[in-house]
Amino acid sequence: METQQRFLRVLGRKDVLALAFGAMVGWGWVIMSNTWILRGGSIGAVAAFAGGGLIILIVALLYAELAAAMPRAGGEHFYSLKALGWTGSFVCTWALIFIYVSVCCFEAVALASVFDYIDINVKHVYLWTIAGYDVYLGWALIGIVASAVITTINILGVKLSAIFQTTVTLLVLVSGLCLLTGATLHGSSDNIQPYFAAGGVGILSVLVMVPFFFVGFDVIPQAAEEINLPFRDIGSIIIVSVGITVLWYCLVILAVALLLDAPSLSTSKLATADANAIAWGDIGATLLIVGGIAGILTSWNAFVIGGSRAIFAMAGDDMLPSGLEKLHHSYRTPFMAIALIGLLSCIAPIFGRQALVWFVNAGSFGLVIAWLLVSISFLRLRKLHPEMERPFKLPAGTLAGWAGVVSCLMLTCLYLPGSPAALAREEWLIVLAWTFLGLIFYIQGVTRQKRKVTNHG
Repeated sequence: METQQRFLRVLGRKDVLALAFGAMVGWGWVIMSNTWILRGGSIGAVAAFAGGGLIILIVALLYAELAAAMPRAGGEHFYSLKALGWTGSFVCTWALIFIYVSVCCFEAVALASVFDYIDINVKHVYLWTIAGYDVYLGWALIGIVASAVITTINILGVKLSAIFQTTVTLLVLVSGLCLLTGATLHGSSDNIQPYFAAGGVGILSVLVMVPFFFVGFDVIPQAAEEINLPFRDIGSIIIVSVGITVLWYCLVILAVALLLDAPSLSTSKLATADANAIAWGDIGATLLIVGGIAGILTSWNAFVIGGSRAIFAMAGDDMLPSGLEKLHHSYRTPFMAIALIGLLSCIAPIFGRQALVWFVNAGSFGLVIAWLLVSISFLRLRKLHPEMERPFKLPAGTLAGWAGVVSCLMLTCLYLPGSPAALAREEWLIVLAWTFLGLIFYIQGVTRQKRKVTNHG
């Protein structure tokens, strides 16, 4: 089936940049800034994001070449399929879907968690307590209803999703600009002490979280068949979006550190909003909360787009049930895959606020595994298919590919037992559950492949 018959090429340059930046900048910059500063120190936290951002930029460079050379919905699925074969592609794409689903679940919980910080009581009808957090039906319904809305928007067409993404991303930018301006006018250099907290261990404890807050540029390759730009430009936007996001996080950390002293950081439930309140009063706090909610929605929307296209691609190669490959006859969207992500997002809030941390760390582990396999795929494609047309071709590509492999291996080690930033028991249980589910689908896929060979034979 031809590309034009499958998807509609309707996404322009601004749409794609808003998609990637909005995906990477979600709720985390609002709720986690004091955690980063307390763990690593003001400069240590910036160093962790700058260093982690550099690693991710290396991976993004590899993506830029691959996305321009193979602009197909599913992105990484096809890079790894061509380079590593059916099994390698299954592992890569399944790991990537893990982080996409994790982010969508994270955002469903995060949106409900907003109400823990504002004076609106939604804690009605007690359900249960998980990891010390009481879960209420009214609280969970916030995330469930929002999941239904985001799912519906995505089913109705990628252009509607893009308009929604661009509009809400502007709210994020306005609130962030307000924070940075406030820090410049009202911040104090005395507040940024200590520069480093807990030495290298503190920086590592921040670094292990960094990949989760940069996942999003890889949504661009997932939607490649819906982008109406020269293929070379797809690669360029990937790099620009990562660079802008590195700068964003570093500036937000510095702004919060300048506005809040150590005692305030320790007691704040929403540090970025509290910091903006110091600069601009209650209006500033409200604006930051609005920007944070906008960040939740942009990230959530982008990962429904990316995750559904990855699921669609796997189903097309018999790795997942064939029903997930269906496109809506009118809107040309993979509506069954979108609905599946929406269902999982609806379930997430019933696990309570502690699930935020679990989804961050467990999902990040899956992400670096996927990035590692993409980096290996880059090297193998350079070797096996040097004749492939590459509209965006990296100079010294082999060196960049090995840099990506080594960087991803280093990040992977941070999550393993024995590391100061190793995954917790609950997070490993999530990883194992996802792996077990993937094994079931893998066995079913192999069976379908063998059946096809037998029938054709």
